[in-house]
Amino acid sequence: MRNSEDTTQNAKCDLSELPDFRDLPESVRKALQAICRRRSYGAGQTIAETGTHLETIGIVRNGILKMQKSLPDGRQHVVGLLVAGDMFGRVFDGRMHFSVEAATNAGVCAFERTGFEALLLRTPKLDRLLVLNLMTELDRARDWMIILANPKIRGRLAGFLLLLCTRYQTIDRLITVKDRAIRIRIPLSRPDMAHLLGTRVESISRALHALADDGLVKILRPDLVEVAEIAALVGEIGEPDLGDTASLERLVDLVQKTSE
Repeated sequence: MRNSEDTTQNAKCDLSELPDFRDLPESVRKALQAICRRRSYGAGQTIAETGTHLETIGIVRNGILKMQKSLPDGRQHVVGLLVAGDMFGRVFDGRMHFSVEAATNAGVCAFERTGFEALLLRTPKLDRLLVLNLMTELDRARDWMIILANPKIRGRLAGFLLLLCTRYQTIDRLITVKDRAIRIRIPLSRPDMAHLLGTRVESISRALHALADDGLVKILRPDLVEVAEIAALVGEIGEPDLGDTASLERLVDLVQKTSE
């Protein structure tokens, strides 16, 4: 699908929507504000294509974007997700190595690239923000490697659900707690989940129902599952350190408080 951003919403972006930018010097924030525009995309719309020189640096305001690579047989493989606060685009030139598409309705703050690069060169705090963003991306890449190394599809699916509970816990209300249980809203379609986890749509469906049959999750609707015991999900993947342990502990504490 071609890039079809809603240009009617190509207005100035409010940087207060980006928490990481609040600690920047006021002069830098004003300079960034001048080169920033707010853009909105509908689910399925392409934001950047593989091989192009993107003239903007994007930061996700809300929603979820997916990074995709084209395989030799023409299929699209989802290689990662971008959520609120994540950055994309090639700083200091270079072609995009993957395409970026909106997995859900999403909002993006788009910074004119050359202006952003000029500020980056003379602003250590902005440079640090970029480095931290890259470190977060590397941490997620490590998590995906652990998940995909699991020989069982149900183990990969459990790992994906666990990541939603940890690294993506605060994004777009994906995770809620109700009646002493954790509810996970799955933000991807079945085909996208299959691409992300390296399998087929039918295998995703069978794995999800297998987890439900064994009592690890309850399927409330196709995009909503409930986890009554998070430790069982961790045990399924065999990797207790997957994701943000502190974030998971906070979630478990929240569940326990609701049961008191």
